[in-house]
Amino acid sequence: MVSKKVVVVDDEAHIRHIMAMKLSNAGYEALTAEDGEEALELCLTEGPQLVITDYQMPLMTGLEMCRQLRQHDQTRELPVLMLTARGFDISPEEMASAGIVDVLSKPFSPREVLEKVRALIGQAGPETTVECS
Repeated sequence: MVSKKVVVVDDEAHIRHIMAMKLSNAGYEALTAEDGEEALELCLTEGPQLVITDYQMPLMTGLEMCRQLRQHDQTRELPVLMLTARGFDISPEEMASAGIVDVLSKPFSPREVLEKVRALIGQAGPETTVECS
C-alpha cells in the first residue's frame, strides 16, 4: 500500500524534524518545507493528502500559502492543519476560505497532532501499529 503523504511546513527546523519523525514512525510519508513558497511547490508536485503548517513564516505565511493552494485544481480541496502561536486567532470565515480544517496552538503535543492527522486522513496503512509517545 502506498503511504499517505503529509507536508510539514515550519521555519523552525526542530519542529519539522520532530513532526517528520513522528509521522514517518506512524507510517506516513512526511515531506518538509521551511516556508510557504517551498510548501506550495511540494503540494503541487507531490499530491499530499494533508498539510500541517505554521502560521508565521518568512516569504509567505501559512494563511497566504493556504489561499494559494485554493487557486490550483489539484490542491483546491487539500485539508490544512494550522499551527499558531498561543493567543493567535483565525476567524472561522478565514479558516473556511483557506481550507484550514483545524488549528493547534504552539507548543503542541506531537501525539495530539498525530491524532488529528489520523482523524483527517485515516491510518497510514493497515499494517501500521506503531504508537507514538
